[in-house]
Amino acid sequence: MFIHLITRRNTSVGVVGLLTLCTTWMAFSADAEPKSPPKAALIEALRDFNGVIGSWRGIGQVKRGSTQGAWQEKADLIWELKPKSTGIRFNVDEGKEWKTAILTYDEAGKQFTLTANLPDDTTRKYQGKFEDKRLVLEGADDKKDVHRLTLTMLNENRMLVLFERRPEQQSFFTRVGEVAYQRQGTKIAAVGGGGPICVVTGGAGTIAVMHKGKTYYVCCTGCRDAFNDDPEGILASYEKKKAESK
Repeated sequence: MFIHLITRRNTSVGVVGLLTLCTTWMAFSADAEPKSPPKAALIEALRDFNGVIGSWRGIGQVKRGSTQGAWQEKADLIWELKPKSTGIRFNVDEGKEWKTAILTYDEAGKQFTLTANLPDDTTRKYQGKFEDKRLVLEGADDKKDVHRLTLTMLNENRMLVLFERRPEQQSFFTRVGEVAYQRQGTKIAAVGGGGPICVVTGGAGTIAVMHKGKTYYVCCTGCRDAFNDDPEGILASYEKKKAESK
């Protein structure tokens, strides 16, 4: 009987030890798994917005052509390439209509989604389509008023963002404000104009990065971070896409 109890105890200890070993191995394996590259489909869906990446200075007007209530703001647009968040990040300084936002693409709904953090620290979700160089998005607030945001890409160095609102009982939108953005600094070459290409998104390469003694280019700090996290995966994806385009 005594020997039998010892045997059972040793067996239990062995099972616990084996489970502990398996759990430790699984945790180590999870940590050791290679990082997933940014979602290529989402990057491709947002490719038309490569031209807006960079730093901008904006002049906001409540009424076009009037200085009454006008303001100035700055905006930095970068790629955000995280496992659970792939899109274009807007960081706005001194903005009256928004503070930050991220533009993504809903693959299931086949539409763009912009989630904005507003000056009062609430969030608003807009959804819509991109047509004829205009991104038109709509979203409702707690009062069921519909807000419309229209981003118009005039060229590589200029864009407009129009904010409008339609109360629940109203059939038309009224203007809330508009920001005219001008790219800061000197002009850059248009995408595809013969300059360096971002190996992450295919946009205009403006930042040099190194890997194994070779120089590559990315378009923003978000792409730089993604490249540094997984240079082999990024370059493999880039070379594959380049080969497919030939």
